[in-house]
Amino acid sequence: MSNTKVLLGFLAGAFAGSILGVLFAPDKGTETRRKISKKTADVSDALKEKVRDFAEDMKDMLSTAKDEAEDVAEKGFSKTMN
Repeated sequence: MSNTKVLLGFLAGAFAGSILGVLFAPDKGTETRRKISKKTADVSDALKEKVRDFAEDMKDMLSTAKDEAEDVAEKGFSKTMN
């Protein structure tokens, strides 16, 4: 199973658990809605950060692959010129 699927599963479980915990807590409706809103914002922020990190990692990997491909192509071209 990929790390992305595990992370998304964990976040979904944490989110569902948080919502259920808030819904079954003995608070007023306005307080419950406020808590749900805060939890939703927290999970959203965490997910955005993970997506940013993933995108940055992918960008670095692609850049490295591009550099390596250019090196291989350059070496191959140099051999044909000699």
